[in-house]
Amino acid sequence: MGTVFKRTATKPLPIGAELFARKGERFARWKTAKGKTRTAPVVVPTEGKFAGQERIAVETPTFFADYRDGNGHLRRVATGCKDETAARAVLAGLEKRAEKVRSGIITTAENAMSDHQYTALTEHLAEFVATMQAAGRSKIHVSGTERLIQRVIDELSLRRLADIRAEAIERWLAQQSKAQTGKPAMGARTRNSYLVALRSFCNWCVERDRLPFNPLAKLDRADERSDRRRQRRALTEAELTRLLIVARLRPLAEFGRETVTTSNAKSSTRDKRSRATWSYKPLTFDELPAAVDRARERLHDNPEFIAQQDRLGQERELVYKLAVTTGLRKSELASLMVGQLDLDDAFPHVRLNAADEKNRQGNSIPLRHEVADELREWLADAGTDSRNVLSIFGRGDSTDPATTKLFNVPDDLSKVFERDRAVAGIAKSDDRGRTVDVHALRHTFGTMLSKAGVSPRVAQAAMRHSSIDLTMNVYTDPRLLDVQGAVESLPQISTTLEPNDNRQRIAAGAENFSPSAVAVLVAVPTDVSSVLRSTSVTYSVISSELSGSPEMQKTPRKTAISGSFAEYARRESNPQPSDPKSDALSN
Repeated sequence: MGTVFKRTATKPLPIGAELFARKGERFARWKTAKGKTRTAPVVVPTEGKFAGQERIAVETPTFFADYRDGNGHLRRVATGCKDETAARAVLAGLEKRAEKVRSGIITTAENAMSDHQYTALTEHLAEFVATMQAAGRSKIHVSGTERLIQRVIDELSLRRLADIRAEAIERWLAQQSKAQTGKPAMGARTRNSYLVALRSFCNWCVERDRLPFNPLAKLDRADERSDRRRQRRALTEAELTRLLIVARLRPLAEFGRETVTTSNAKSSTRDKRSRATWSYKPLTFDELPAAVDRARERLHDNPEFIAQQDRLGQERELVYKLAVTTGLRKSELASLMVGQLDLDDAFPHVRLNAADEKNRQGNSIPLRHEVADELREWLADAGTDSRNVLSIFGRGDSTDPATTKLFNVPDDLSKVFERDRAVAGIAKSDDRGRTVDVHALRHTFGTMLSKAGVSPRVAQAAMRHSSIDLTMNVYTDPRLLDVQGAVESLPQISTTLEPNDNRQRIAAGAENFSPSAVAVLVAVPTDVSSVLRSTSVTYSVISSELSGSPEMQKTPRKTAISGSFAEYARRESNPQPSDPKSDALSN
């Protein structure tokens, strides 16, 4: 037979407690904050961290139950009951369930599932988080998932697994989708994030035999396309040029800013030299060179500091340039070690660790040769060995390339980017409401691939996306695509009786191009490396064989994005096969 009882715990002696003896036992008497008199026995623990200290012994407010389960094991569970009769009723239910297990009416797994219903929901969540950590999930994913689930538990006062009901969750999500006082409405993407986190937790409970089924499996996801709160745009060629210039010069230019008086300077009670009477003038793109000159003049006694700011600007420019020519994310840039670079290979590349990549695949990212040269120079400036970065630049205490950071990417890179954007004069949002932030560099990379004529499948591989829809519809800015050029490349429509194949050849300009030149124009690269070698901060898709064409010299088109504009030939989007009779070899 099982028993019910209250567990005993010890607490420190209350302040002002009176000690007295009764029948050979010591007691303490004190008054609570409400003025009630309480009495408890005094004990002195012989072990533990409170050993040798006088403490009062108190009982828990609720009863516990000891019983033997269906496998004969002694179990102790909290009944949650303050009344002994109610606690004995809980004990009777536990013993009845144990009898059903022994008689084979229910299985051990079903019995364990029933036991989990008495476990606090926060304990289930802690074990779920431990499982994600053991599976190698990223820290950001684990902490974000835990935070979303914990908020729902707190706001809905969920205590047990049985409290997770689809109706309650759906009602809460609907309330969050409405704007409240001092609180904006939750967007569709955020709503889906909560739903995905809760579903993954419930699925885990089902897999671990803690729930018989997922109660949230039939809840519908919100339509993110119809309720996008943030849409990014790609940077234009001129904007990217200005951004890279600002990233290179602003760290030093900040120390050459001019001062301006503020409204507090008019106050007669303040000292005219007080810091409250003046402020630094904001930097602008046109004033950058002058600010750099003033900074060098002001800091001429500290050449080491000037070199440090120059180094910081060079690093920031490299971070932006690497992001826009490879599509690397902020977290991936921050995770790069010197040992992950392979700059001496015929095709320079950087190897991402699977644990640091979003899709957990550990890809090799091709590098353009000029970017690889800049990285090689960047490493050489840090020491005599290009594979060694000295710790004086803040890359760590070890010179081991495997543990030496390539860049010191700050946690607040988004704020640094915002300041660079403002100085470069780049608008935060355009007339479509699309915004620019540090992740827009990845959007710029995807858009440049499309502008360069890269096939969608190769662009998807370069972006490392699982869906072609994500590459084409989210990470490609349609405004920067040459739609007009594509329309102009269509075959000419004529009402003459001239043969159709001849008209198409003339419309495509075939009479001016040699067969080898046409082959160069319509060839599509088949690997990501060749794509990235044809897409850079300054690029051109014109072949040397076409550069002398009179037609191309008449109507050049500019497509460079760094200020050095290059001409390129207009491509035939729908090339027609030549007449087999005219191309037949004579006998």
